[in-house]
Amino acid sequence: MEDGSWVLVTRSTNRDMWNPTSTDLEDSKPLKITSTRPAKYWTDAIPIGNGRLGAMVWGGVSSELIQLNEDTLWTGTPIDYTNPDAPEALAEVRNLVDSGEFAEASDAAAKLSGTNANAYQLLGDIKLEFDGSLMCAEETYYRELDLDTATARVKYSAGDVQFTREHFASYPDQVIVTKIAGSKEGSVSFTVSLDSKLDHHCYITDESQIVMEGRCPGKRILPKVKANDDPKGILFAAVLGLQISDGAGLISVLDDGRLKVEGANWVVLHMVASSSFEGPFTKPSESEKDPTSVSLRALKSIKNQSYSELYSRHLDDYQNLFHRVSLQLCKGSDRKIGDRSLEIKNLMPSGKRCVEGNKDVVPTVDRIRSFQSDEDPSLVELLFQFGRYLLISSSRPGTQVANLQGIWNKDLEPMWDSAPHLNINLEMNYWPSLPCNLSECQEPLFEFIKSLSINGCKTAQVNYKTSGWVVHHKSDIWAKPSADKGQVVWAIWPMGGAWLCTHLWEHYSYTMDEDFLRNKAYPLLEGCASFLLDWLIEGHGGYLETNPSTSPEHMFIAPDGKSASVSYSSTMDMALIKEVFSAIISASEVLGRNEDAFVQKVHKAQPRLYPTKIDEEGSIMEWAQDFKDPDVHHRHLSHLFGLFPGHSITIDKNPELCEAAENSLYKRGEDGPGWSTTWKIALWAHLHNSDHSYRMVKQLIKLVDPDHEVAFEGGLYSNLFAAHPPFQIDANFGFTAGVSEMLVQSSIKDLYLLPALPRDKWANGCVKGLKARGGLTASICWKEGDLHEVGVWLKDGSSSLHKIHYRGTTVTVNLSCRKIYTFNAQLECVKTLSLSC
Repeated sequence: MEDGSWVLVTRSTNRDMWNPTSTDLEDSKPLKITSTRPAKYWTDAIPIGNGRLGAMVWGGVSSELIQLNEDTLWTGTPIDYTNPDAPEALAEVRNLVDSGEFAEASDAAAKLSGTNANAYQLLGDIKLEFDGSLMCAEETYYRELDLDTATARVKYSAGDVQFTREHFASYPDQVIVTKIAGSKEGSVSFTVSLDSKLDHHCYITDESQIVMEGRCPGKRILPKVKANDDPKGILFAAVLGLQISDGAGLISVLDDGRLKVEGANWVVLHMVASSSFEGPFTKPSESEKDPTSVSLRALKSIKNQSYSELYSRHLDDYQNLFHRVSLQLCKGSDRKIGDRSLEIKNLMPSGKRCVEGNKDVVPTVDRIRSFQSDEDPSLVELLFQFGRYLLISSSRPGTQVANLQGIWNKDLEPMWDSAPHLNINLEMNYWPSLPCNLSECQEPLFEFIKSLSINGCKTAQVNYKTSGWVVHHKSDIWAKPSADKGQVVWAIWPMGGAWLCTHLWEHYSYTMDEDFLRNKAYPLLEGCASFLLDWLIEGHGGYLETNPSTSPEHMFIAPDGKSASVSYSSTMDMALIKEVFSAIISASEVLGRNEDAFVQKVHKAQPRLYPTKIDEEGSIMEWAQDFKDPDVHHRHLSHLFGLFPGHSITIDKNPELCEAAENSLYKRGEDGPGWSTTWKIALWAHLHNSDHSYRMVKQLIKLVDPDHEVAFEGGLYSNLFAAHPPFQIDANFGFTAGVSEMLVQSSIKDLYLLPALPRDKWANGCVKGLKARGGLTASICWKEGDLHEVGVWLKDGSSSLHKIHYRGTTVTVNLSCRKIYTFNAQLECVKTLSLSC
């Protein structure tokens, strides 16, 4: 029975495995993004997704718009990413750099650029039109995204009827589900249609299903003259099916391709979609995949499933991931712990609130507005968990990587093509996956790296006459490895593969999965390192150098006073190469390959890499020479990669470089786009500077008005999407990762507790289920700014020695597999329990 009661029994997760002996913390506020009005802008709408299918729910009353995405809809086709003229251009650039003619080298480097990346596309819209004569009582309107269940809800009353809509995107059943219901029998009536900005047509099947078929452009920019010059692009299909309440309601077909529902108690919409994409190496014209047949089969497979059955499978899948980590943050004892809702109300500007379940709910937009004054810790909790929600919703095994907007996009020509950018943005998307216990969500990244390595081998061989594989700063669904077409300052950067490969070693260091290291990671690392060894050339002072070299998107003033971007051995180049070489050496030791000739070659090259230097002002030098910086507040922090996410600069190993990094951060300032702000959270955290790390938390939580956006100023939209502006999802992920770095840092043998806890802001709190390197899981509780208890355990593997650090105190412990160890504030082990299966 559709509306019958059912009970979901959830499995235990990492957050449930350990509890402190005592805590004064009350339950957190519900993890809900709420609103008292329908969306006015796209950035007001609610995002849902299952990794492949995404939707933005606007929540209108007389009409509802659900904007759809499918992650394989892109412009273009596979092409040749090589340039046989590049070696000659490379030699010219290198000669100019060696002569100190940096501006001329920057001009000449344009010859190394390639073709434009392709653009991510939208799928289309579900359009619902309701009875316009029913007027919504404004004070009854309520809209929410419930992070705990990954469910969007809209509720309102019209006359004596309460209407509800629920939306979720199921990964197990690969469907977007919407349920529309009314409290009064026969009260649900509407028309529904599908539409798209892409070339498409719609028809209705004998089973009253709406089918939309269309295609993406075969070229990023459509030809204006030769129609036959437009290759066949990716085909797509979307199918919408309806279930209506038994014994009540009628579905009819209208002449204009719409379905009309009349007099139902409830209606469930099933939205499925597919494309002809068969991988980055198959041309759409050669694809044998029929997206319409695939979609119809998908819809048929769930045809007899009730809403409750679909929802149960959705919850079981989603909560298995989401419930692994919990976070509670409270202010100090000068305020009553747990009484934050009262505090928020008192500080909120008087405005519209809604009543949900007899509780006065403050809209999220008002919580963002007031954060600069009330600094509500529960909003930090919400934003932290929103990042985890978005990663689960945009990157799952079998999907594409989360792009610049995750999977959500409304435009045919999205900003920056919504493409994966490899000079910070794509990597930041996956920063929270390991520490925040979502390692499975990284699988699309590893598949993407594998595809890039295949295309990148050809580009490396032809363009640069090197072995191995290379990737530059921007790619697309076709695994484009070559330099983009555009300004040299951002296009000529052959280090994208190196940065991506650091994620391979990090995955091993967190999971200790030797099979992954041996079969997936090491071959890719070896190919990347092989390119880097060949790319390095004999340089100044007996060092190996990279030439040409840029610091991503940042110009400098050359000694002759000219603006330039190309020189040699930028600090970021060297930091990335050091990271990859270190990973190869460490991996070879684990796999018993440290005597391999290739590994020995890496060993010999490693000490000859150009060192990180400090300039006259005491900051980290961004380039090999101390060039004048024309933009000291630049958004990129590339020269600080070694501090985070790299490992070559640490407080323990090189405090002088940490001091220089701190000066660099002061010089960069606090302003910048969202992703830059969240990178600064993590950088300050790795300097153990809780004050400045928290200042950047506060810097991000500022409301952006879509009518008055200011580029590069960051902030949040009303639905908690992070802003560049415009919307870029990387900062959402960067925020989640940054907060985790404030609470836990690690190496394979070291665990650092609360290294950047803002004690006066989050005086009391508890985080459960965070992951640490070495295969550890850690749960930590603190009171009045001091450690209270910590639980640590190894679920798999063998016993191992670990050092636990807290505020100058270090203990060495031998941790056995499948045992939970509880340590007190003095890091004394006070309890040991066997880990339940």
